[in-house]
Amino acid sequence: MAAYLMVNITVTDPVRYQEYRERAPAAVSRYGGRYIVRGGAVHPLEGELGFDRFVVVEFPSLEMAKRFYDSPEYAPLLKLRRESTHSRAALVEGYLPP
Repeated sequence: MAAYLMVNITVTDPVRYQEYRERAPAAVSRYGGRYIVRGGAVHPLEGELGFDRFVVVEFPSLEMAKRFYDSPEYAPLLKLRRESTHSRAALVEGYLPP
């Protein structure tokens, strides 16, 4: 079952965050991930969502998503993202119909 890495990002250092944006896709791809949403315009419908830059990455499974997030390839990029943004992130399991 697919799993999704969902990240809400407020960029605090645009120059360093640009480096993250350029380097992250290779690591995502290496673990079977693909971008579903990557910073498009957000159109709130209900409540104060607080979305600034919203990213959704689909992985083939929760295991692969965790392997990506904990990988040696992503570790320096995660550090870079944390140093250049305020972020909130979660892994969400996909829907498996009954």
